[in-house]
Amino acid sequence: MLKVTALTSGKHVPSSRFRVRQFIKPLASLGIQVSEYPLIIKKYTPGISPMINAFSDILKMFARAPGLLAAKSSDVTWLERELVPRRYTFERFAGPKRLFDVDDAIWLTDESRFSEEIAKHSTGVIAGNQFIADYYHKLGVRVWVVPTSVDTESWKPELKKKRNGWTVGWIGSSSNLKYLYAIEESMADFLAEHRTSELLVVCDRKPSFKIILPTAWKFARWTPENEIKLTQKMDVGLMPLPDTEWARGKCALKMLLYMAVGLPVIASPVGVNSEILRQAEIGLPAVNKDNWYEALRLLFADRKRAFSLGRAGRRLVEEQYSVKQNVCKLAQIIGEAACS
Repeated sequence: MLKVTALTSGKHVPSSRFRVRQFIKPLASLGIQVSEYPLIIKKYTPGISPMINAFSDILKMFARAPGLLAAKSSDVTWLERELVPRRYTFERFAGPKRLFDVDDAIWLTDESRFSEEIAKHSTGVIAGNQFIADYYHKLGVRVWVVPTSVDTESWKPELKKKRNGWTVGWIGSSSNLKYLYAIEESMADFLAEHRTSELLVVCDRKPSFKIILPTAWKFARWTPENEIKLTQKMDVGLMPLPDTEWARGKCALKMLLYMAVGLPVIASPVGVNSEILRQAEIGLPAVNKDNWYEALRLLFADRKRAFSLGRAGRRLVEEQYSVKQNVCKLAQIIGEAACS
């Protein structure tokens, strides 16, 4: 059995769960034993002073010691992002065979070029999408693409009881609330004109809307325990994004979660979002204020079409973006890295 040490960003970090942790059990059935060592200190703490931040980074380096020691006796080390935020530190000591897993365009905030150094000194890079893969391929390193995947055995449609209400949903971390705020005016207009509808925001922090009436939206704190039930309560899922380099590096996790539970999506046609929208009729694209309002109105008025789009989305996730479909690809990559 191949032994893999996975050094991840943290127990409560979504990318650690969706890029690594959910694959541990399926990989074991394929003869690959993965031992995860999540960072026990919060990886990103915005708004603190440079001095405190430097001290925090030193603590994070020490916190990585158990995982680094375990990596020495492993066949492969699986690095989910960098070990310490925005720094190239002890990655070179994490065993001779290293896979660098990247699911964001982290080089755009990379003044010290840490991601390039980690990539160049790794066996290869596992990229969450082709945009990320293209960047690291230019560095002359070996690159594989494994899309962010969903456990479709857990994330699945729930038979909804007939009800008068209609729930517009958004799930995500607070760092991405700015994208939701960007379409607030469209949502406010729709919610005001369709009084049986409401907005449900599932996030680690309560949003602060300026236009949407307090009675028109609800907030639920995002936890691994409640995320599926809350997403199943939605009738349509939103994924707004600006057309930027950073957004093009995103792996469309929100869209995939909505689709996995059978929801139609409304999404900005940017990066992976655009690719998924082209693959099948799973939702509607929206670029400007009028697009967002009209897409919401159309799906609200045509429930049969909304159901059809949601069913197609579920099918696409099962076929291309599920853990079941991608675990063999991941196992092959790990095997190639171990033998390189």
